[in-house]
Amino acid sequence: MPHPILAQGLAADLRTSLRQAGINHTAFAQPLALCDLPTCRATCCHDGVVLDSEEVALLAPLIGQLAPYGIVGTAATLFERQSNGRTQTATRASITHERALDFPKHFPQTRCVFLDAEHRCTWQRLAHDRGEAPWTYKPVSCWMHPIALIPGVPPRLTVAGNAANPSDFASHTHCGRPCLQGPPARDTLSSELRLLGEIAGRDFLLELARERGQSPV
Repeated sequence: MPHPILAQGLAADLRTSLRQAGINHTAFAQPLALCDLPTCRATCCHDGVVLDSEEVALLAPLIGQLAPYGIVGTAATLFERQSNGRTQTATRASITHERALDFPKHFPQTRCVFLDAEHRCTWQRLAHDRGEAPWTYKPVSCWMHPIALIPGVPPRLTVAGNAANPSDFASHTHCGRPCLQGPPARDTLSSELRLLGEIAGRDFLLELARERGQSPV
């Protein structure tokens, strides 16, 4: 099965925006640490994620496949309908050891129901165990994080985060805040940029390399 978004309306919308998007080269040059689940304990997944209607339709029939990873329930219990009409993955109260040592005090002490005991996304585990691309079933906004596509004319592809804004979500997650010891964000997020390029019909890694007068690795 190909990545679900590639043949769906969500892909068309994303493709259109990505083809038009400008790139925030400065944001992708900032140092950003690689994902370290034992340390961050999936802080970015603490509040679940809003799903596109097509994602709900694709994922709901597959929920039963997550039972080997300890996920038991139905679409009615694992997806929550919000008052604004949108659908979000359900959350449960988190236990102290499930939260990062520096878990933000203003974040709800919850975690997405699709995380396993080792803070891994079970949708990604399902794809891995089936020999498929890692984000075959993972919601788009989950695997893109902390990359953000900011609406506008034209849209802007950047790295989310604003440390000066205490209400900003991304800057309070480990994968959304600069790390002086980390590689440039364009390298840390190369897999995500490569897939976004495939969707858009662009080579974002090449464009980022050209900005520096270099050839992509």
